[in-house]
Amino acid sequence: MRSQGHVHFIRISSRTQTLALCGALALASVWLGSMGAMALSRMSDAADQAELLTREAKVARAEDRVENYRDGIDEVASDLARRQKFIEQMVEAHIGDLPKDSQKGETVSNSEAEAKRTVDKVSLAVPEAGALARIEAEQLAFVENLTRYADRRAASASEAIRKLGLNPKVIEGNSRRAEGGPLIKLSTAADGSIDPRFQRLGASLARMDALENGLASIPQVKPASVAYVSSSYGYRSDPFTGGAAFHAGLDFPGPMGSPIYAAAKGRVTFVGRRHGYGNCIEISHGNGLMTRYAHLSRFQAHVGEKVEAGTTIAAMGSTGRSTGSHLHFEVRVNGKPVNPRPFLEASAQNSAHVHQEG
Repeated sequence: MRSQGHVHFIRISSRTQTLALCGALALASVWLGSMGAMALSRMSDAADQAELLTREAKVARAEDRVENYRDGIDEVASDLARRQKFIEQMVEAHIGDLPKDSQKGETVSNSEAEAKRTVDKVSLAVPEAGALARIEAEQLAFVENLTRYADRRAASASEAIRKLGLNPKVIEGNSRRAEGGPLIKLSTAADGSIDPRFQRLGASLARMDALENGLASIPQVKPASVAYVSSSYGYRSDPFTGGAAFHAGLDFPGPMGSPIYAAAKGRVTFVGRRHGYGNCIEISHGNGLMTRYAHLSRFQAHVGEKVEAGTTIAAMGSTGRSTGSHLHFEVRVNGKPVNPRPFLEASAQNSAHVHQEG
């Protein structure tokens, strides 16, 4: 090393040079090993993906299934039995045990006895088809039990809607939406006909879906986290004039800026100012139901937005005809105000019931 006209020598012993070389080789080996492992992993993943695609391609060949049927009906029956068991386990894992007993007032068919006679007759007439007949009997029992499950859930939703003072038949009737597309019938027979038990299942599932969606769209979430209501629905002494006046909602007092929540799922149809209400948000929930949130200090939703029950949509304020920070909350059915209290009380009862069960 040359420094200020002087030359200095640094001597590195052979041992040190050997150790440095070994260290460099070790680092290079580690790096090459990690890169090799990554490459092998990628190759393995690629191979697994290729194998999966190959298996899917084989499954897609109808000819293979035809050959399986020709080679051995017993083996096919065994495959179908395992598949039926898998479907039942998947359903039970997601919705629980299906009801196998009939209750008073239920009209779901019970094919157990007739299906057993069918299995016995088929087994005697065509012994190799006995296993398939047993699978058919299991399928029919499964369909009937699933229908009972759908009917009971629909009945529960219907009762909850009725307790809120609404007509479940109206909600069910309003559930039909704009739909379309080519007709693709779910046939359960060679002639294209549909077993009535499958038709009944479809009707029960559709009714359950309509009523549960309708119930979910009914205001049942408290729109503000406050301890009490400062002014109830109905006639009261007006806070400005002192005279008797009709109050179309509930007033929830709270700190300025407190969060305001959507009382049910729906679509925001108005965000802006209304005379007397100040800053206001309106949400349509379907079936003629609408909720209004007034005297807001800030908006956190926009027109056309779809919201879920409990979504924060605004902040509490004192805009419009207001004497202090609070939320004015209304529920309207076909444009006419109704008392929101039964909806919120039903929500509190349901929450308490769930808490006790938990």
